[in-house]
Amino acid sequence: QVQLVESGGGLVQAGGSLRLSCAASGRTFSNYYMGWFRQAPGKEREFVAGITRSGRSTDYADSVKGRFTISRDSAKNTVYLQMNSLKPEDTAVYYCAARSGLSISILPREYSYWGQGTQVTVSS
Repeated sequence: QVQLVESGGGLVQAGGSLRLSCAASGRTFSNYYMGWFRQAPGKEREFVAGITRSGRSTDYADSVKGRFTISRDSAKNTVYLQMNSLKPEDTAVYYCAARSGLSISILPREYSYWGQGTQVTVSS
C-alpha cells in the first residue's frame, strides 16, 4: 500500500503561481511512477503531468506545457507540481497518483493509489 497526501492548493488570481506537494508513505516511493491529475466539476478526471521513477523523464498535457513542472524528491518521498501562469480553466481538484509498471501513463485507471485531492481555484 502507498498512502498519498496532497497539499498546497488554494485560491489564486489568474497569472499567479502555486506549488502542490504530494507526500507518499508506505512502500518504497522510488518504485512508482507518479502522476498529477485534475477534475473540474462535471468533467472527467484528466492527466496533467507524470514523472518516471528516477525523475529523469516527464510528460505533460498539452494544456499545461510550458507552465507546469513536475518533480520528485526521493529523500522526502514527495512529488511536486509547480504551476505558473495559472488560468481560470486550471480550476479543479488536483490529485496525485502512483503506479507501478513500465512507463508514465495518462490513463487514470492505470494508477493504483490516489490521494484525497486538493482544490485549486483560479480567479479571473
